[in-house]
Amino acid sequence: MKPELLQRAKSLGFSDRQIAHLTARTEDEVRAERKKQGLVPSYRLVDTCAAEFEAYTPYYYSTYDRGDDEVTPSAKKKIMILGGGPNRIGQGIEFDYCCVHAAFALKEDGFETLMVNSNPETVSTDYDTSDKLFFEPLTLEDVLHIYEREGCSGAIAQFGGQTPLNLAMALKKNGVNIIGTSPESIEMAEDRKLFAAMLNKLEIPQPPNGLATNAEEALQASHRLGYPVLVRPSFVLGGRAMQIVYSDAELIHYMRFAVEASPERPVLVDKFLEDATEVDVDCIADVGNFTDPKLGTIVIGGILEHIEFAGVHSGDAAMVLPPHTLSSKVLETIREYTQAMARELRVSGLMNVQYAVKDEVVYVLEVNPRASRTVPFVSKAIGRPLAKLAAKVMAGKSLQEVGFTAEEWPKYWAVKESVFPFNKFLGQDILLSPEMRSTGEVMGLDIDLGVAYAKAQMAANSPLPLSGKVFISIADAHKKDLVEVAQSYLALGFELVATDGTAAWLEAAGLKVERTLKVLQGRPNIVDLLKNKEIQLVINTPSGAAPREDEVRIRTTAVITGTPIMTTISGAKAAALGIAALQRQGYSVKTIQEYH
Repeated sequence: MKPELLQRAKSLGFSDRQIAHLTARTEDEVRAERKKQGLVPSYRLVDTCAAEFEAYTPYYYSTYDRGDDEVTPSAKKKIMILGGGPNRIGQGIEFDYCCVHAAFALKEDGFETLMVNSNPETVSTDYDTSDKLFFEPLTLEDVLHIYEREGCSGAIAQFGGQTPLNLAMALKKNGVNIIGTSPESIEMAEDRKLFAAMLNKLEIPQPPNGLATNAEEALQASHRLGYPVLVRPSFVLGGRAMQIVYSDAELIHYMRFAVEASPERPVLVDKFLEDATEVDVDCIADVGNFTDPKLGTIVIGGILEHIEFAGVHSGDAAMVLPPHTLSSKVLETIREYTQAMARELRVSGLMNVQYAVKDEVVYVLEVNPRASRTVPFVSKAIGRPLAKLAAKVMAGKSLQEVGFTAEEWPKYWAVKESVFPFNKFLGQDILLSPEMRSTGEVMGLDIDLGVAYAKAQMAANSPLPLSGKVFISIADAHKKDLVEVAQSYLALGFELVATDGTAAWLEAAGLKVERTLKVLQGRPNIVDLLKNKEIQLVINTPSGAAPREDEVRIRTTAVITGTPIMTTISGAKAAALGIAALQRQGYSVKTIQEYH
C-alpha cells in the first residue's frame, strides 16, 4: 500500500473500510497509516451562488483532491449533532425534527453547532439550521475527520435514530465525547441478555422469551413459550423482518428465508401477548449528569395508549394521549418502572419505553435510551419541546434549570394516526403487523375523544362516514366482539352488510343484516358493492396468519375506492365512537396554540 496508491484510492472515494477489506487489514490500521502519511481530507464550501457572487453559506463537503481548506475555524465551544442519514421507512423525519431542535437549543446556550447529515430532503440539512453543515455520510471515518478537524467538545448520537446510535461505541473508543446517555447504557438496553439481567435486578416483568441462532433453537424456544410467538432479528429499526408466528412450519420458513441468524446476531423469540394493550412512554432524565444515580430528576413527557392491540408496530399504531382505558394502578406502575429503568441506565436526555398491559399486569417490551419517533407528537400535544429540553440537559443543564420538572397531563385528547402509502402499491395487502409500513403521521386534537379520533382519520385521508352501509367480516377469534360492534353501528343508523358466515352470527343475535356473496361465490359480490360505492365503511379483521385471497381483494378494493377500512376490533370501536361524536356535535376547529 504505497503512499501514491493510498492517495489515489482516497481521491477516487474509497473508504478506509473498503481499503482495509481489499488489503486484508483492519479499518484502524488503514486510518493509522493514512494519518502517518498526513493524508486527511480538506473541506470545501458548497458554492450556492454558482460563482456569480461570493457564497457565505456554512455548507461543506470533504475531498482528497489537493487544494485549499475552506472551513474557517472559530474559538467557540462546538457540539456535533449526527443526523439520521437517508430517510427510509422505520427511520423517518421524526428523528430529523429532534436533530433540528437540538441545533436550535444548543445555539441558544452559546454553543457552535455542527450538523453531519447526508440527506438533502431534510430540515437539518438546510444551511441555516446549524452553524456549520457537513454534507457527509454517517460513517466512523467521516465523523471522526470532522470531530478532530473542528476540535469538538462533544457529539450527540441520540437524536438521529439507529444509524448514529450504531456508531456511538466505536466513536467513543476513538476518543469522541458522546454527550448524554453513555454508549454502555445504550448497549445494555439493546443487548437482550444485558437487558434481561437489568429487568431481573429491578424485578420488572417482561414477556417470557428466548434467543435462537438457528432453526432448531427457535423451535425449542417456541415450544417452551407456546404459540403465538413474536420473532425478530436483533439490532434492527422499524421492526424490519419482525413477525408473529403461529406454527412450526411458519417458524421454519421464517428462519430459512427472512433472517440470517448467527451467535453475534441472534433471533429474539418472545411470547406474543394477544389482546394486550400497548403503551409508549417518552421521558426526559438528567440522572447521567450526576455522579450519584440517586440524584437527578426523571419527568414523563407523555404516556401514549395504542388504539390497536399489541402486535402493530408503534410507528404504525394509532395512539391517544392521555391514556383512556388504563387504570390508575397501571399508570402508577408504568411511572414506577420508567423511573427505575432511567436511574439504572443513568439516562441523560430522552428515553422511550414500550409496555404491554394484560390483565392489569405491566410488561416491558423494550427500552430505547434515545429520541423516539413519538417525540414530535408528544411535544406538540403537551406544548413543551422535549427534544430541545433534552439537548440542553445532555449539554450539562439540569431539568430544574430548563424548567421542566413535572409531568404535563393535557385537558384535551390528542390522537396520532399513521399515514400509509397503500394507494401507491395497488394489490399490496394493507394489514398492519410488527414490521413498520407507515410513511407519515397526523394528529387530531379535541376535548372529546371521539371527535379527536375522527379529526385524525380526516387528516389521514380516511374520513369517517356519518351514514350508509357497513360491511362486516370478522375472524372467528374475534366473533365474541361481533354483536357489540354491529349493534353500535346499527344504533348510529347504519345498515349492516355481511357474507353468509358473519350474517348467520348476526341474525342469530336478532340483528337485521343484508347478505352479499363472497368473491368466489359469483356476482354481484362484496368487491362489486365496493366498486359501486354502495359500502361506506369496511370492518375486516384477518382470519389467520395467511390471509385468504378474498380478504386481500376486499382490503385492496377498499383502498382503491377510498372506502374507510378498519382491520382491528379496537379500530372499529374507535370509529363508532368518532362517528357518534360527529353525529352528536360535529366538530370545531382550533389552532394548536389555543389548546395550549
